[in-house]
Amino acid sequence: MRNSLKNILFYQTVMNGILTRMNICLFTQDEINKPLPVRDERGVHIIKILHKKTGDTFSAGIIGGMAGTATITEITGSTADSEGTISFTFNPETDGKPLYPLTLIIGFPRPIQLKRLLRDIAGLGVCAVHLTGTELGEKSYMQSSLVERGAAYQMLLDGTVQAAGTHVPGLFLHKTLAECLDAVQSNGKIKIALDNVRASCTLTGFLAAHPVKAAEEADESVMAAIGSERGWSDRERVQLEDADWTRCSMGQRILRTETAATVAASVILAAMGKLDT
Repeated sequence: MRNSLKNILFYQTVMNGILTRMNICLFTQDEINKPLPVRDERGVHIIKILHKKTGDTFSAGIIGGMAGTATITEITGSTADSEGTISFTFNPETDGKPLYPLTLIIGFPRPIQLKRLLRDIAGLGVCAVHLTGTELGEKSYMQSSLVERGAAYQMLLDGTVQAAGTHVPGLFLHKTLAECLDAVQSNGKIKIALDNVRASCTLTGFLAAHPVKAAEEADESVMAAIGSERGWSDRERVQLEDADWTRCSMGQRILRTETAATVAASVILAAMGKLDT
């Protein structure tokens, strides 16, 4: 009995941790016109966390589409009722928060780090994430079932919900850095590779010398590459240099991949003026 109670309390703690981050309820285009099961995570959030009743409203949006307000028209059953539903109408109001013209290339990290990383950078609003194998990275990490089973996308979706957005960053996988660089090759992009071993300048110094505020207006985008836990190999540094990437440092401390990605994205977005409003 005591173990069962512990399991229940643990489950409730986890669910509360997830649900309290839900600053908007997102639906697919098909779901937005159908009743929501009360036992769905979103249904539990609406009833148990938001304490909504018939006639109340909540923030809602369509994944990849518009954001607005949903008005509850009827609630049948409870969160313990497998047949219960929440009926609502959706009033679209905006196109949703736009994603920023910042693309990240990230050396495949530990799966547990990857979950946090994807959630956090989605919350920041980057437009795309390219996960790549690297020469110094642990090869087994790429065998993780996170991507195949949809857990990686779920983390991006969780970050989008946390930020009360509707647009989810794109997610792409590559076996090697060379393959990744070929896939993202494009003129007009500002290309930054973090490197705490052989950097030619600091990230802040590079951004000061190469203003990125007008990137969106000029139909350009900024790209930032962050290596895996052991960084870039010498051959990968040559590949980056040949592809016109500038290697930049962020101080003397060696950061985890997830930390480096979040900090770099924040610094670049601040330089773009995206954190001013």
